[in-house]
Amino acid sequence: MDDNEIEATAQLIYETGLLKLSKRTGWWLCGVKDPESVAEHSFRTAIIAGLLAGMEGADPARSTFLAVWHDTGETRVGDIPHMGRRYLDAASNEKIAEDQTAGLPAVLVDQVRNLIHDYENSDSLEVDCAHDADKLDCLFQAIEYRDTGYSNVTRWIESSRQKLRTKAAERLADAAVAMSSQQWHDTIMDAVRATGPGPDVTAP
Repeated sequence: MDDNEIEATAQLIYETGLLKLSKRTGWWLCGVKDPESVAEHSFRTAIIAGLLAGMEGADPARSTFLAVWHDTGETRVGDIPHMGRRYLDAASNEKIAEDQTAGLPAVLVDQVRNLIHDYENSDSLEVDCAHDADKLDCLFQAIEYRDTGYSNVTRWIESSRQKLRTKAAERLADAAVAMSSQQWHDTIMDAVRATGPGPDVTAP
């Protein structure tokens, strides 16, 4: 790897950092004033993808890696909401990945481009888990926003459920909609109260 390839790789890393500042614009249409960033969405999508892959007997590492990269093209075109896609003809994620990886070491060019190609075109179980994770994170996030007072997110919950591909994702969606977004905390605190709090545990 020569110095130019290393420099191009460093530039791509800086570029992906833009996702930490880029907002998920669709939530604005639901009235969410300060929505999550693309990077925040990608983080939990990756967590979910790995869990789904384990439940489905797929490769968790592969599904997680697919999910980490699935929205990296948005550094170049932004997060275009579904309404906007009716009026804009944005470049494909594969075309963006081709440009983003220009000048990288050959091994990274193949790695990233093949990954994006698979996410966009493959029907492997790992890809299904990554796609389902994307939809499930939207569902979980919508429920979290709903529980904090945003009432216009119901359509996001339902549309996300309808697009799921795997049985594990469907079961997780059913479980998520049947509970509040704070049930995990309530469960822990109930257990603490039942056994007696430790010296550093305080209940809300």
